[in-house]
Amino acid sequence: MGYVVVAKWVAKEGLEADVAAALERLQAASLQEPGCREYRVHREVDAPRSFLLYEVYDDPAAYQAHLESPHFREHALEYGIPQLEARERQFYELIA
Repeated sequence: MGYVVVAKWVAKEGLEADVAAALERLQAASLQEPGCREYRVHREVDAPRSFLLYEVYDDPAAYQAHLESPHFREHALEYGIPQLEARERQFYELIA
């Protein structure tokens, strides 16, 4: 089993470089988590304020641990998310 999170972040105008930097730091730290299998950050080619995050965890508990981690609090909650215009998340289970 795997627990997949697909998130879309849209930076406020003029803050896209700051959001990108926060996501780079968040990705690096998240990949060190024992329950994190994959963490990829993408930037939309035609809309550089839009970012797509693709995350795979062992299970929902591993994702919850990610949300409670110091690096999530620092890079996402305290720095990245306040610079967003919009944020969406969708949750999936791996089936194959």
